[in-house]
Amino acid sequence: MDIQLTKVVTTFLLFLITAVAEILGCYFPYLILTQAKSQWLWIPTVLSLAVFVWLLTLHPVASGRIYAAYGGVYIFTALMWLKFVDQVSLSRWDLMGGAIVLTGAAMIILQPQGLVR
Repeated sequence: MDIQLTKVVTTFLLFLITAVAEILGCYFPYLILTQAKSQWLWIPTVLSLAVFVWLLTLHPVASGRIYAAYGGVYIFTALMWLKFVDQVSLSRWDLMGGAIVLTGAAMIILQPQGLVR
């Protein structure tokens, strides 16, 4: 199996950046609608969602396999957002779940017919 480390790292980073853009696109409206934050946050909301959609076009192929692997990275990123942005302590169940989904994403990405060849 010929796996290039740079391709693996690039794929995970692309998934991570995509997840952050998606989370920001949902977080800003949450602040506007539930915490009466400035209406000007709609501008970064639109920009974040536009970047998210553009980043999806950079993924190797549009398929269930890509989105399944991305989903694992998204869940992990959402947990990190919970910890570092929302300042919520993660339970051991959160940490184990995050490790499981990252392992699952890695298995999908690194399989012989996977995303990184």
